[in-house]
Amino acid sequence: MNDYLAGLTTEAVNPDTLMIDECTTEEMIQLMNQQDALVPRAIAEEIPQIAKAVDILHHRLSNGGRMFYIGAGSSGRLGVLDASECPPTFGTDPSLVQGYIAGGDIALRTAVEGCEDDMDEGIALIESIGVTNKDVLIGISASGSANYVIAALAKAKELGAATIGVCNNRGSKFEPIVDVCITPVVGPEVISGSTRLKAGTAQKLVLNMLTTCTMVKLGKTYNNLMVDLKASNFKLVDRSIRIIMNTTGVDTSTAAETLEKASMNCKLAIMMIKSGLDAKEAEQVLNANGGRLKQAIASLV
Repeated sequence: MNDYLAGLTTEAVNPDTLMIDECTTEEMIQLMNQQDALVPRAIAEEIPQIAKAVDILHHRLSNGGRMFYIGAGSSGRLGVLDASECPPTFGTDPSLVQGYIAGGDIALRTAVEGCEDDMDEGIALIESIGVTNKDVLIGISASGSANYVIAALAKAKELGAATIGVCNNRGSKFEPIVDVCITPVVGPEVISGSTRLKAGTAQKLVLNMLTTCTMVKLGKTYNNLMVDLKASNFKLVDRSIRIIMNTTGVDTSTAAETLEKASMNCKLAIMMIKSGLDAKEAEQVLNANGGRLKQAIASLV
């Protein structure tokens, strides 16, 4: 028996759900709901660490760096999911936030057991994606013991990248090798060891905070509106029009017309209406202000 694994909170037997197989359907659901309610409290205790991580990300990404998630199993899938949502939500280049999972893309759909133990593959990934001293690597592992992730973090750190760990156990193997370790301890799972449950929920919430807060600091929103979204389908075109109307007070037809003149760029359309400039001039002002819409508008006053 591995003493490290045996001592993990996420591997312990949960006394509160011990007799779940004797519960009614509603009782089972109540038990899960009660356990899930513990997750936000665990996240709250880690806010100082999350804030440190966001500040590192903002600094690195502001200076030409990129953000990489790396994990195995459920943790890896959550990283890939969060990275994949950044381009449509914040209009980022797909290379800015990237997610990787042990076993490769096939592991997103099919469990590929054993890959999380392959240290050589973790190192090879870092070399293949070209991590540099401008970048940030975020390792995700409920146990904090996935060798694939540990090796990747260590290699990235050797190359000068900033390193962040997201795990669900104190005293994990992540702690000695990362610059910031975010550790929401959610306790034993409803089904012992099934870390896709509370641990996975906690990881998802942390990743939401890392990307969302970083993108806000990078000027990817106007107030709490996603003005950098990619209007790539009917729903997002409709959302863009509503955002333009909300921020400028124009009617639907004016918003839609300006959005077209702005080549479906919601932020640019708002800048055009707010400033009275044409698309080219408005874009120049936005670029001069690092794409920060509120700052760009204020610069014209």
